[in-house]
Amino acid sequence: MKHFVALSIALAMVALPVTTKAARDDEKEANRIENAGHVVKEIMDIPDDIPQSLIDKAECIIVFPSVLKAAFVVGGSYGRGVMTCRTGEHFNGPWSAPSMMALEGGSIGFQIGGEATDFVLLVMNARGAHSILSSKVKLGGDASVAAGPVGRSASAESDVTLRAEVLSYSRARGAFIGVSLEGSTVRPDNDANERVYERKLSAEDIVFHGATNVPAPAQPMVSYLDRKSPRLV
Repeated sequence: MKHFVALSIALAMVALPVTTKAARDDEKEANRIENAGHVVKEIMDIPDDIPQSLIDKAECIIVFPSVLKAAFVVGGSYGRGVMTCRTGEHFNGPWSAPSMMALEGGSIGFQIGGEATDFVLLVMNARGAHSILSSKVKLGGDASVAAGPVGRSASAESDVTLRAEVLSYSRARGAFIGVSLEGSTVRPDNDANERVYERKLSAEDIVFHGATNVPAPAQPMVSYLDRKSPRLV
């Protein structure tokens, strides 16, 4: 009996670090989703940053909150965030459950300075949305990208917004500015999706096929987008 108890305790001690790490990873993903929601709310509350007319025209929004320069000069070189799209065949339905996403490479590390930076990408058409959710997409190569215009007077029908599949912004000190992310790549973060949804799901299944409900950490963000930008105009 004593040997059985000792063995049980030993096995529990071995499993504990794995369980603790999984819990930390789950918490990280939840915090990432919640932080993305805070960025979305801040954008929508300040129309002098990213124009409301562009958000209303966008079919998807990708948010990478609090990206640190160190992430781009050491190791994997990426930021992590979320992507949500309007649902329905014509992208005119409610906003979807989010797919976790990764932003990699390019010259981002030299653009964002030494502090945490938020990146926001507006995906302006169906081709861009499906491409980004299905595989790794190089901005400026596989999908056209442009620095997004700012200010409430910026037109959603300008040459830049009509040509680009993705409009990109960054915020390091207060207001958002248009920033070029050409040469960077965006891809679904499948491992993070599995942690969030507790099963293997493709990004397209999550966003376009309604394979899952909106997880609790994302509900404030999705509800806010549904209220503030309920359909394409």
